[in-house]
Amino acid sequence: MIQGLIGKKLGMSQVFDETGLARPVTVLEVGPCVVTQIRTPERDGYSAVQLGFGLDKRLNRPERGHRKASGFMSRTLREVKADNVGEFSVGQVITADTFAEGELVDVVGTSKGRGFQGGVKRH
Repeated sequence: MIQGLIGKKLGMSQVFDETGLARPVTVLEVGPCVVTQIRTPERDGYSAVQLGFGLDKRLNRPERGHRKASGFMSRTLREVKADNVGEFSVGQVITADTFAEGELVDVVGTSKGRGFQGGVKRH
């Protein structure tokens, strides 16, 4: 079992429940993620799977060489913990189908910052 996937936020929306109350929801694009590297306790000292997400055409040669084994030129790479790394292989595609309907998940995000707040300051 893998402990995470990579995705990106597409936006916000709302869903109406059975009583007609509007509930705010966040729309995410999760996966497909490609296994780019497998970390084993014998070689690396811990068990993890390196996942790639998104496509990038502007990778330098070392980045392209690292991703060549998976056959997928991914933009984002992240390592996630895995209970059994033996069930994964380099190049394997993992989708959001690994989650069951109604299963609770934790979402962690990276903020881009607050951006520009306000107009021109005059003295």
